[in-house]
Amino acid sequence: MLVLSSPSGAGKTTIARQLLEADGGLELSISVTTRAQRRGERDGRDYRFIDRARFAAMIAAGQLIEHATVFGHGYGTPRAPVMEALAAGRDVLFDIDWQGARQLRQAFARDVVSVFVLPPSAGELARRLETRASDSPEVRRRRMAGASGEMAHWRSYDYIVVNRQIEASVASVLAVLHAERLRRRRLDGMKNFVATLRRDLDTR
Repeated sequence: MLVLSSPSGAGKTTIARQLLEADGGLELSISVTTRAQRRGERDGRDYRFIDRARFAAMIAAGQLIEHATVFGHGYGTPRAPVMEALAAGRDVLFDIDWQGARQLRQAFARDVVSVFVLPPSAGELARRLETRASDSPEVRRRRMAGASGEMAHWRSYDYIVVNRQIEASVASVLAVLHAERLRRRRLDGMKNFVATLRRDLDTR
């Protein structure tokens, strides 16, 4: 489970999209949300858009691995698709905030790798938020005001990427992904592989 988090505007969603293009073994976890669909978004690709009653029902039924309220809207990760992807041997990418990341770590500590994405400066973060045509000035002000509080959680993440340039940031996260795949505890079948190598060497 590869988690990307950041304050709004730092670039995690852009990084996530490019990661999916670069690595065929990675599958995006599609969150559900109660917020309105934005221009250019597609239901089932960017989010699954549901109403508050359905969101509450999914929480009550234990159908969400994690959930949080962000800027007054509910967000959550459906359990079944994630479990199916992992069972099929695929890695799952999460574009979620610090609240969701904390819940994932609590539930799946050994399987979660987390990356926090930071903007290069406050001025650059403000510029990126201002270029978002989908957000009203009031929403942009709220996102900017909330950024400092979100950044306060950076120490709870395994890796930190300062997103100065998108290609370099994507390369950094890909390096994390590749390294984590080589951790000994994640190499299923390695014990038998090494035993076979040693046996073959010993019989030569």
